[in-house]
Amino acid sequence: MAQITQSAIEQVLRDVRDPRTGACALDLGTLDATTVRDGVVHVAIATDRDRAEHIRPMIADIEARLAHDIAGVKGASVILTSHRAPAAATPPPQGGGHRPLNLGAKPGSAQPTGPLPPNVGLVIAVASGKGGVGKSTTAVNLAVGLGLEGLRVGLLDADVHGPSLPRMMGMDSQPEVRDGRLQPLHGHGITAMSIGMLVEETKAMIWRGPMVMGAIGQLLSDVDWGELDVLVVDMPPGTGDAQLTLAQKTALAGAVIVSTPQDIALLDARRGVAMFEKMRVPVLGIVENMSYFCCPNCNHRTELFGHGGARAEAEKTGVPFLGEIPLLADIRASGDNGAPIVISAPDSPAGKAYRTLAHTVGGALRRLLDKKQAK
Repeated sequence: MAQITQSAIEQVLRDVRDPRTGACALDLGTLDATTVRDGVVHVAIATDRDRAEHIRPMIADIEARLAHDIAGVKGASVILTSHRAPAAATPPPQGGGHRPLNLGAKPGSAQPTGPLPPNVGLVIAVASGKGGVGKSTTAVNLAVGLGLEGLRVGLLDADVHGPSLPRMMGMDSQPEVRDGRLQPLHGHGITAMSIGMLVEETKAMIWRGPMVMGAIGQLLSDVDWGELDVLVVDMPPGTGDAQLTLAQKTALAGAVIVSTPQDIALLDARRGVAMFEKMRVPVLGIVENMSYFCCPNCNHRTELFGHGGARAEAEKTGVPFLGEIPLLADIRASGDNGAPIVISAPDSPAGKAYRTLAHTVGGALRRLLDKKQAK
């Protein structure tokens, strides 16, 4: 048997062929990335959307051959990073020049129509217009807090370029592959999945937009989530391809926007609200993170980034204000230690703030679930 090398993996991709056409996986795509962790091989194949349909039936056979033909391989998973077919070129207007952007599109033109993952009641997104506002910390504590509210919860880390969920949840195990489907990890009362569980922590994910979109699609569809009331998706910052992909791949029940109080963050939060409204995704509300700092010695409250900006923005845009989360060293330490603060220090000011947030969002989700079941 061959050893675990890239050439051995490429050989397996050449050996497995489409019985109808005789084409192998490397005829239909290119080997984009390989990672080996604890004997599990993860392979990413870059291809276009049309060819992906021909590779997909071959995936189970490829995974089985990787495990059988290469010594030391305990399991394998294959991810397709599918590129969109290029759009037909549009001729420029007569007389030359650039075609003007269509800024007059009707709101809701990108209405999501995709199906939900099997056995998942609702999918919600935790998003922010910019990075550095504590979105992932909020997503982790919200998801675990919803679990404490009695809901069956899954957490998907869709921040492909900066996957922090494994560290923040204290998950360093490798997901198993059963019948061609990834098995999410379990911890702190919820199930969780991240691209960070499939690659080394220090590996840079240098992926183009279509590759990110393909990976998010597969994390939604190729993970065995089981029976869930809600799947919480930690989105990458911004308003780009990943957000549009999620809205197109699944019917989002709502979005939670995370911001800090200062004006520059609120500008980006406003764009996030506008994006979800354009896609006809209900905005469940805005959270003001790093709202204030309490000195651990004297309990003096200092508003380092201003205060009340997110509440004012919520009132201005007509969406609910979901509460204030303080800036505390304990929150940072809990994330670094892999123990969300709603679990590690539930009676702390931060723990109580996140529990209140989870209780408020959980109430809204239960109403949506009741409405869905009544139909």
